[in-house]
Amino acid sequence: MKKLFHFLACLCATAASADDSDYMPLSFYVEGDRIIAVGEIDGTSLDKFEDLVDINPELTTLVLKHVGGSVDDEANVEFSRFVRDLGFTTVVPVDGLVASGGTDLFLAGATRVIENGACVGVHSWAADDFTATDLPYTSGEHDRYLDYYDDIGIDLDFYWFTIEAAPATGMHWMNAMEVGQYDVATTSVTSLSAAPTCDIR
Repeated sequence: MKKLFHFLACLCATAASADDSDYMPLSFYVEGDRIIAVGEIDGTSLDKFEDLVDINPELTTLVLKHVGGSVDDEANVEFSRFVRDLGFTTVVPVDGLVASGGTDLFLAGATRVIENGACVGVHSWAADDFTATDLPYTSGEHDRYLDYYDDIGIDLDFYWFTIEAAPATGMHWMNAMEVGQYDVATTSVTSLSAAPTCDIR
């Protein structure tokens, strides 16, 4: 299963079923007192992050500059739980974008800041032969996400909102009212960007 939103040549296009080789793995760099993240989450993301934190234990803010999703949902949840366990603050900056699995990572923040004008995208996840909305609510396939949201204190209604908001081949860009309704951010948000601003960077 994948929650992935690719960005190629600065053009954003949904690619829930894209080839795994066609993505930019998540990378990190330190800028001042913050860790900046760019790319898509995969099985290498946690190790990279742990290495950087080991070298910079004083840093507790993770800025998600451009994180479009994950090619490995299990790795994403594991990484996100690690971020929460460390008590990090997560930030989507004014010119930043999170979508799909990147939004799940943002939720890991003990404090979560979405700056006005940022892009926050959600959609349904997909497997090879079905999507989340094909399954009954009682299906165990939902549990990875429901358990994660429950453990980090996110209203489970948000999960159902995400999979209904857009198909796996599309993206719903959240507005400030939706962010407030589901307590996606822990600070006030008054305006967010939407398509086409979030589609072309």
